[in-house]
Amino acid sequence: MAKGKSTVFFCQNCGNEYSKWMGQCPACKEWNTLVEEIVDKKSSVSMKQIKNVVPSKLKDVISSDEKRIKTNIEELDRVLGGGIVQGSLVLVGGDPGIGKSTLLLQVCRELSNDNVDVLYISGEESLQQIKMRADRLGDFSDNMELLCETNLELISGVLQEKKPEVVVIDSIQTMYNENVGSAPGSVSQVRESTSVLMRLAKEQGIMIFVVGHVTKEGAVAGPRVLEHMVDTVLYFEGDRHASYRILRGVKNRFGSTNEIGVFEMREQGLVEVKNPSEYMLDGRPKDASGTIVACSIEGTRPILVEIQALVSRTAFGMPRRTAAGTDYNRVNLLMAVMDKNLGLKLADQDAYINIAGGIKINEPAIDLGIILAIASSYRNRPIPEGVICFGEVGLSGEVRSVSMADQRVSEAKKLGFDTCILPKMCLKSVQNSSGIKLIGVENVAEALEILG
Repeated sequence: MAKGKSTVFFCQNCGNEYSKWMGQCPACKEWNTLVEEIVDKKSSVSMKQIKNVVPSKLKDVISSDEKRIKTNIEELDRVLGGGIVQGSLVLVGGDPGIGKSTLLLQVCRELSNDNVDVLYISGEESLQQIKMRADRLGDFSDNMELLCETNLELISGVLQEKKPEVVVIDSIQTMYNENVGSAPGSVSQVRESTSVLMRLAKEQGIMIFVVGHVTKEGAVAGPRVLEHMVDTVLYFEGDRHASYRILRGVKNRFGSTNEIGVFEMREQGLVEVKNPSEYMLDGRPKDASGTIVACSIEGTRPILVEIQALVSRTAFGMPRRTAAGTDYNRVNLLMAVMDKNLGLKLADQDAYINIAGGIKINEPAIDLGIILAIASSYRNRPIPEGVICFGEVGLSGEVRSVSMADQRVSEAKKLGFDTCILPKMCLKSVQNSSGIKLIGVENVAEALEILG
């Protein structure tokens, strides 16, 4: 081995470093994730360099509002917190074929048409492939440039020379740094490549989007430290066989982490869904038992979702419980609350719960909707058409208050619902209830009695 180099073992899941191989990583407890890599030994810092580093007092630091650029894609701007911040590094992850490259190419189109210098760097596709996809999205201005390269030193030189305002790297797993001895896509390469891009973004004031591959569990491939290094992490969710896509911000140093953006995949690219509630309720059955509409909050946006339940007597000794779109354990807990407080004997019943549209909701405010849907299916009594509900349910059957009740009621009114069942404590927070009947309940027994 060359002088100044050593062999270490990195965990591909968490990025921790070890001097010898082990079957299980002591940090994250994952099995068979340690890989051998050759690294250069770092030289020590001299005392002269240490003396030149002087800390600054907090009161002497002059703060200023961050400079943002609108992408003209409202759903994306909402998730980003109002636009792209100058000098930020944004990581976009998602399943293969979900639409990551399509979305970023649309961002490049909108920005280039606004006279913003954009550079799209691809390590996976050729110029002709990118051109074919771009032709489907529309016309691009002359401010849009393409580069097919994977050598990070060459890319760094191009960025320092061209000084574009916005850069897209597709993808980070294909980039490699010649100073790192491991192969592209390894833990060391991903970490070092992200570090170089972060330095360029901060020093040059470049807004950089980085595409990241995901593992079969849905997390960004590579060390977990990758998500800690970047400023913003966006996940593209949704069934690749369905038309809708959800862009969710899980980390954002410049805005909220609870916002979502809803898109629909069409032939001409991703189209924004301005009213996701109406989109999710499209095709809802009429006069069917076991279905009710509940209101959930994603960030600052209320979304109405249809909760479906199917309860039938089990043909086996052990009843089967299935939950799609919500927490399975939460469903079991709510069914135990129903058995205890409502007297509904569900111990010998199969139960299947589904959030229609494929969206995943884990907010406790849909608890009341799940209980009413299960009760409706068990008793085979349809819930009236114009009824909507929301509320968190406790272990003793009480219906607890939830946040942003006024926005939930307003969204229900907008879509034509005439009756809203909500926690009694939330009645005082609803400002304008004209046009919709509000029914406050204290426990699940009252809610079930109202529906008959």
